[in-house]
Amino acid sequence: MLRQRVITGVILALSFLAAVFFLHLEALALIFGAVAAAGAWEWSGLSGIKTFPARVAYTLIYIIVLVTTWLVFSIGEAPAPDVFRPWLGIACFFWSVVMLMVESYPGTAKIWRSRVSRAVFGLFILATTWLATIFLLTLPGGTLLLVLLVLAVALADIGAYFSGRRWGRHKLAIRVSPGKTWEGFWGGVASVLALTFLVAYILPKHMAHLSLVTLVLVGLAVAGASVLGDLTVSMVKRESGVKDSGTLLPGHGGLLDRIDGLCAAAPVFALGLLLAGY
Repeated sequence: MLRQRVITGVILALSFLAAVFFLHLEALALIFGAVAAAGAWEWSGLSGIKTFPARVAYTLIYIIVLVTTWLVFSIGEAPAPDVFRPWLGIACFFWSVVMLMVESYPGTAKIWRSRVSRAVFGLFILATTWLATIFLLTLPGGTLLLVLLVLAVALADIGAYFSGRRWGRHKLAIRVSPGKTWEGFWGGVASVLALTFLVAYILPKHMAHLSLVTLVLVGLAVAGASVLGDLTVSMVKRESGVKDSGTLLPGHGGLLDRIDGLCAAAPVFALGLLLAGY
């Protein structure tokens, strides 16, 4: 299984890098929108929507939300960061509330057992993830920023996996995801911090005004948000009675199983850069 995960991961990484370095914003927005639409299809199943026509309708609603977002924000015209700030703030506040809900699970299970709640949450989560990633691409050096975000989320996951297997003893959220441990969590954080110090050492000119303290704080926030996104999808899957969100990616399960950490980390990273005066 690990070998299959590595092969799939390498293919995904190369495809992602080729897209972000060789395609324009409009093409990337379309591709990322298609990926998010596939995530919406999987989320419809996790929401308890069973019939094929209903799942198609849910996915189409999500696509309409994305098209509306593109038009309202005039993303193709590179809008000012202030246009994005309120929505990124709302997304981060939402994830703060979700963190409390995850921590108090199964006390909050009644909310997650509601098909309507899960469906609405899914639309909001995937739409704000898409918005945050597109916003990053509108910034100076946006391609590098997006690569760093994805790399940080991947390192948080990889560091947690191997350190958890080696030293994991104390459960992180046993009622949500029994396999996750505090040792794995700190291993993931340490991996992201290592990336943060590397970035600080080779900081590009357009990022030179960002202090080491700022970079560390943003890195810690991204690492924590990545774990929160993972736990949230795990909680939704638990309420849906499934192990994986789908079967799209060999060795990884569904698409949501790969982008769950990114869903929470993207708006946190984007807002962190804005607050840091990027």
